[in-house]
Parts: sequence; C-alpha cells; structure tokens
Amino acid sequence: MSLRQMEYFVTVVEESSFTRAAERLHVTQPALSHQIKALEREIGGELLERLPRGVLLTPMGRAFLPHAERSVRSAAQARRAARAAAGAEGGELHIATVHSVAVGLLPEVFAHWRRAHPGVRLVLHEYARTDALEDQVERGTADLALGPVPERWSGPLIPVGEEEIVLVVPFDDPLAGRSSVGLHELADRAWVRCAMEPVVEGRPFLDGVCGVAGFEPRTAVWTEHTSTAIRMAAAGVGISTAPGHTVRGALGEDCAVLSVDPPWLRALAVFSRAPLTGAAAAFTELLTALPGTGIRPSGPPRPRAPSPERAYADCGGPPAVVR
Repeated sequence: MSLRQMEYFVTVVEESSFTRAAERLHVTQPALSHQIKALEREIGGELLERLPRGVLLTPMGRAFLPHAERSVRSAAQARRAARAAAGAEGGELHIATVHSVAVGLLPEVFAHWRRAHPGVRLVLHEYARTDALEDQVERGTADLALGPVPERWSGPLIPVGEEEIVLVVPFDDPLAGRSSVGLHELADRAWVRCAMEPVVEGRPFLDGVCGVAGFEPRTAVWTEHTSTAIRMAAAGVGISTAPGHTVRGALGEDCAVLSVDPPWLRALAVFSRAPLTGAAAAFTELLTALPGTGIRPSGPPRPRAPSPERAYADCGGPPAVVR
C-alpha cells in the first residue's frame, strides 16, 4: 500500500463523500475510487461501505483508520521538519492545546511569534479535555502540544511553568475585596461548573477537592466552555474556577479573581512525538522566555499530596497531573 492511498482513504472518511474528497484532493472521482479499491484488495477486505448519501467505515475500516491517519500526518510532519532543518522560513507549525490555554495564554505568544517569524503560518488545534489533546498528538495532528503535563508520555516533554487555578466572582460579591479564600468558606455557595473540568481518579475535580474540605459543591449551572463559566460567574450565577491567565486576560474585565488558600497550581508542558527542531524548537523557546504570559516558572519538586487533592497541581500540596 502507498502513502497516497492512505491519504485518499483518510480524506474520504473526513469528507464522508467520494465526490467531496476528490474535489479536495484535486483528482477525478474514478481515479480516487480506483485507489481505494486497490487499497482494499491489498488489505483483503472492504474498508468503506458505499451508501447513496455518503460512506461509512466497516469494522475493518475502523481498525485501519487510526494507523492510516498516523502515517499521513507523520509524513506531513516529516516534510515540515525537513523544511525547518533546511532553514526554510515558509511552511506551517501545527500546535495543539486545550481551550483555556488557547484563550488565555496563546494570543500574546502568537503575536510575538508572528512579528519574529512572519513566514511561518501557525495552525491551532483546540481540544476540550487533556485526554483528547494527548490522543490527537499521538495521532500526529500537531507538531507539538501545550497543556497540562501528561500522566504518561514517551516522547519529548519540556516543562514550561505552572498556571494558577483561581475563583471567579462578580465585583459586588462579599468576597471581591479579598485576595484569597479558604475552600471551606465556600460550603454554602453555588457553583458554575464546566464540562471541561478535569476528572481526577474517577471524580470531577471540584467534587474531589470540596469533599476533602468537608462539603459537596452545589451546582447552579453546567456549561460547555470555560469562557462561558467565567461570564456566568461574573453575572452572579455562582462561583466558577478557571486558569488565572484566562480570567485576567480578555475575559476578566467584569469580574473579581481570588486565589484559593493554599493555591491550586497546575503544571504545563510542551510535548510532542518527535524531537523539537526548527520552528517547533523556536516556538518552545519563545514560550519559556516570554514574560507576562500568566504562567510562573516551575518551582522545585515538592512532596506528593494525598489523593484526591492531587489535581491542578496540588490543591494545597505538590504538583500533580490532571487528566
């Protein structure tokens, strides 16, 4: 089988149509169909079920797809790495991250990058949860990822600092004049929760840390996105949690921000499947050197905290991984 055949197969799956896939690939539909049939003959069975209004993956196709995706994207990464090693200023750098980092941290970093490297186009891939981020990087979607430190990662990983997870309240809240608050003081308050909230040891993060503090959080609203939760909290619906760089940036002009005492910290890192070279290495260097991004340098190792406080980096103890 050839890389071209796998690229054709992946494109048909992404478009759910031979016609749209042929247009995207700039080939004729008969030529595309011929290559897919040749691939199926070599594999020994049908990968796609042809329907009047599209295509569906067969069981064999579902098993084959992730490997084909990885091969196609690895080839694209190899081309970009070769251009970077040759000193080419053109091309693309694909960066994967979670939504909160994309909103709160990367705009300033991208602006600096564009001024320094105008010939390298940035492509951002955003994911709601860290497990999805890691899965997509494994599949070769991006050249590098920026996000919470993975629990297990066999490739290159460079710590870039820690983000603080803060509490968001409206300006007229009784807590608004304070800089920090103990979690036990919030036992009678309502919360705005987010579907992007990490799950730690099988429990949503807030359930775990509030349980350690001796109460069950009373949820007023569930949202899909961090930015929505922040807006709800600013309007007085309830308290929300969010990374400090997200709230103190573009989304934080109409709310007050408090630290938890002791503070909640979450370690961030750049990680990838292959060694960071060329544009990927330059971007990582910029990220670690740029001041004012809302992340702090990683401190010295600290002893582990008891479960389930191992979240966002510690909830009052040492750094820990949030999945």
